[in-house]
Amino acid sequence: MTSAAGDQTFLLPDLGEGLTEAEVVHWLVAEGDIVTVDQTVVEVETAKSVVEVPTPYAGRVLTLHAAEGETVDVGKPLITVAAGARTDPAPEPAGGREAQAYREEEQAGSGNVLIGYGTAAHGGAVRRRRPRTTERVVSAPATRGPVRVISPMVRKMARDHGVDLHRVEPTGYRGIVTKADVERAIAGAPPAAPPPVAEAAPVAGERRIPLSGFRKTVAAALSRSRSEIPEATVWVDVDATALWNLRESARTATDAGPGLLAYIARFVVAGLKEHPVLNARLDTERDEIVEYDAIDLGLAVQGERGLVVPAVIGADTMTTAELDRAIRHVTARARVGKATAEELAAGTFTLNNYGGFRVDGSAAIINHPQVAILGFGRIIDRPWVVDGQIVPRKITQMSFVFDHRVCDGGTAAGFMRSVADAIENPASAIARL
Repeated sequence: MTSAAGDQTFLLPDLGEGLTEAEVVHWLVAEGDIVTVDQTVVEVETAKSVVEVPTPYAGRVLTLHAAEGETVDVGKPLITVAAGARTDPAPEPAGGREAQAYREEEQAGSGNVLIGYGTAAHGGAVRRRRPRTTERVVSAPATRGPVRVISPMVRKMARDHGVDLHRVEPTGYRGIVTKADVERAIAGAPPAAPPPVAEAAPVAGERRIPLSGFRKTVAAALSRSRSEIPEATVWVDVDATALWNLRESARTATDAGPGLLAYIARFVVAGLKEHPVLNARLDTERDEIVEYDAIDLGLAVQGERGLVVPAVIGADTMTTAELDRAIRHVTARARVGKATAEELAAGTFTLNNYGGFRVDGSAAIINHPQVAILGFGRIIDRPWVVDGQIVPRKITQMSFVFDHRVCDGGTAAGFMRSVADAIENPASAIARL
């Protein structure tokens, strides 16, 4: 439909990490409702999480441009607010000139990141948020017109390579400069027309299910990991009887105590401190291994919409009890799609408890750009030789997948034995931590 002069249409912004689309999960307003600046109007699914999106405009909702379950491309209309329907004066944006400059760019069609964050409080359904840190937006001279750039990553790429965005020919929706446009400018190649999309002919006896935005993100991440990382896998069976007994002895009638995963996480953190090359990423452009000072422990979680890997941020500073609380908090929210963007992007190493699926082993895929992932299978009673006698023990299989570019088998084995020895002798290991 055509909006009246002055009506304001909010385009779906890039919610981070080069997003190209998002699925509308749930509208929180309806056409005809009155909204205020910074009011959350819709929940969308993208990059493995459900994100709340606030409106930068105040007034009466004229049009919701997508139904629940529909996918919206970045830069396309999300909601239109009718002009002249504001019920109170618009608030002064927080953040001073930087915030105002950002709003001007959004109104010009950019949609860099979500706007309205951190504005003055309102009544009703408005949610208070801390201001997001964004790049300063520098307005172009009026004679050259505004540059429409959605992704901060695209803007940074152009800056790093000395590309003048005003000279880049955009191919995105409504003249938006895309990552591909900047890459072509860097290479000096002309813009390519998008290829036509052919409809697949239906075949008797088969059913086609379009990939959701979530599954596309997962597919891209896993494909990149497998294509770029020369991974190697090693594994060992571990006697977890002593750890099992320690966990049981810590339980009381009123306090269940830390879970097994919290103890294992503590031992993993200790192992990473001994082998920091595994808590790292590989900078292929500069041929450097980048080790992290902090350990943000990623946890593979099977959520409602698929596998996500939120991180316990600052795991290296926590006790076993603190790790237990943090793990339960992070995984509970991740299972219902409420992990934050920070948690989903922060992981420096991943711990995978696939034993919860009642399987013993797995050759996992490394969570790029990390360089390793450690997994544990189910703990079951097995015959085990102790002091020359065959006795039942609680055994788990530990598998470790690592990027062979950053270390060799000796380092990987050293890390594994550090964790395995701590599991088999937990009391002495904790005493040393």
